[in-house]
Amino acid sequence: MDIRKVKKLIELLEESGISEIEIHEGEESVRISRHPPAGTGGGYSSAQFMPPPTQMTAAPAPAAPMAQANEEPVKPKGTPITAPMVGTFYSAPSPGARPFVEIGDHVNVGDTLCIIEAMKMMNQIEADISGTVLSIEVENGEPVEFGQILFTLG
Repeated sequence: MDIRKVKKLIELLEESGISEIEIHEGEESVRISRHPPAGTGGGYSSAQFMPPPTQMTAAPAPAAPMAQANEEPVKPKGTPITAPMVGTFYSAPSPGARPFVEIGDHVNVGDTLCIIEAMKMMNQIEADISGTVLSIEVENGEPVEFGQILFTLG
């Protein structure tokens, strides 16, 4: 957690008159209290960084992630074309050039679909089946992982 955020929380605590505040951000949490823990001197306690909880508590789940799960786009049915290596995905042979394929294009076995740059080597990824490009799952210039779906052909 950013130290500037902690300082801002301390200022808010002083201004508001609240005696204690605890904030959870991802796996990190911080508790700031006006009352010192037992056995310490007076004044504010320092921000106590706590490790992530080891047990799940019965806290309600945030609404936003649930909404995102329900709104996940439906993937087209077809055959996925996956990345054979880790690298950077390029949809065109050079910057500003037309992409190798676009959604709706028909490809044949051996047609170049994209380039994956790995260790300064440009590797052309070719179609291993014929079909129509139903989806392109990666944006130009994005890193890709081994086995990640790049295209769906139908």
